[in-house]
This record gives sequence, structure tokens and C-alpha cells, in this order.
Amino acid sequence: MLLAACGGSTSTGNQVKGAQLKFDEAAFDFGKIKVGDKVTHEYKFTNTGTMPVIISDSYATCGCTKPEWPKTPVKPGESGVIKVTFNSEGKSGLQDKQVTIVANTTPATTVVHLVGEVLDGTKPAAATDTKATK
Repeated sequence: MLLAACGGSTSTGNQVKGAQLKFDEAAFDFGKIKVGDKVTHEYKFTNTGTMPVIISDSYATCGCTKPEWPKTPVKPGESGVIKVTFNSEGKSGLQDKQVTIVANTTPATTVVHLVGEVLDGTKPAAATDTKATK
């Protein structure tokens, strides 16, 4: 019994050496929106590593999507958010906006997705009945 108790480890459990980002979700589906609508979503992450995470940049696949990220280090065990806003002006159809986060992690980049559909308001609805009833 004494040997087993002394043989215990002081390891950090599931922590990875260095800085490590673990997102609660890698993709968010905003569903169906109209052209011109804006969607904002916060991707929550936790630093599961042993060193502070320092995010140096974050960028999207097009100018219609704007990420905001913490400018201060996120300590091991602490959480933060990447706030992403998508402006659907001039867009239509299915969308998959990729947001890349650049940090002092391994790998150095992490990608999250903002997906959904932008409905073009000029198309008539398939199930609409335009006949008036008495």
C-alpha cells in the first residue's frame, strides 16, 4: 500500500506541454438568414496546455467575416472567446466561413467554421399560395 501511494504521479493529467487551444465547438450553424442580416457567434476555448496561449492573429476567408480575439495571454486552465461576426450583405446560398486563429500552439493555427444559408429574398417561396380566400 505504501509503495502504491508513493508511486503517485504529479503529472498535469490531460494537459499538453506548451500552449494548447481546445474549442467547445469547431463549427457553428447559424441556420437560415436573409440577405443583409448579421450573425455574431462566440467560440469559447480553454487553454488545456501548461503555458499561456498568446493569439497573435485571427483572420477569415473573406472580408464579410470579422473575428475578434483576446489580446492578452490566456493562462493554463483559463478560458477565452473568439467573437466572429458575419455580414451577409451581397451573399446568397450556403455559406462556410473559415476563421483561422494563429497562436503559440502546436499546430500554430486552428480553424473554426461559421456555416449556414443566406436566403435570397427575390425568389418566391415554393409553398406560398397567393390566392385570396373568402
